[in-house]
Amino acid sequence: MAEFETDRDGRVVEVRRSSSGGWLIALLILVALVVAAFAFGFINVDQVKEGKAPTVKLETSAGEAPVFDIKTATIDLGKKKETVKVPTVDVSSTDTTVTVPTISVERADDPNKQD
Repeated sequence: MAEFETDRDGRVVEVRRSSSGGWLIALLILVALVVAAFAFGFINVDQVKEGKAPTVKLETSAGEAPVFDIKTATIDLGKKKETVKVPTVDVSSTDTTVTVPTISVERADDPNKQD
């Protein structure tokens, strides 16, 4: 939608403003997905070793980067046979066995999980 303003000389000019909020919405959605992944246990990050800054003397010794133990959720896709009613041309139905997909998710931070 065009907007019009009057400048100092009394002329009417069209004012166009760019809308650059699309990237902000995309960023917020990405952050929300990452937070949800942590909240529902799909991602679990445990620091297993502390980081150490390098010591500085006349010479420097190498520092150590922190080490993380990252566990992600296990997703199992499978198939199983189910009997479902399938309509026939004469508008009657019969039971037919078909393979349907299954899915199971094992939380990364499941307290009952045996390692």
